[in-house]
Amino acid sequence: MKKWYHEEYEFQIEVIGFLRGDHTEQYCRNGEEIGDTYTCTYGCPVNAAGQGICSKVMMILFSVMEAVRSGGDLENIGGNGKYCKDVVCPDGCVIFRLTAKKTGNENFYKGKFLDEGGQTRLSGPVPGHGNAQSGMKFPR
Repeated sequence: MKKWYHEEYEFQIEVIGFLRGDHTEQYCRNGEEIGDTYTCTYGCPVNAAGQGICSKVMMILFSVMEAVRSGGDLENIGGNGKYCKDVVCPDGCVIFRLTAKKTGNENFYKGKFLDEGGQTRLSGPVPGHGNAQSGMKFPR
């Protein structure tokens, strides 16, 4: 992977509690523990050991992250602040707190990193973005 764009936001996701009991054994398949912390910009969140966050909670977190990236205020969807929201995993076991922080970098779309010809300002053609020579094949 060659990350070429420096994202506008970075995210921290911390395990802040459980809905059932005081441990995750026999409840959480990912083994989340209070205090576990994950970070990311655009990719999936990982912890200091390189382990990824639960894929089920990522389904929820992605839309919350997109709300932040598009200029939204998380208080409008029940957040604790403009850049903070608590989320319960779909299994109803673990409570996560997502916190966003602006990095000072330009917004991907407003910064015009991708022009109409499918070229990026930084790295050349992007496969599948209007570039006829990309060679990408999609199943029919």
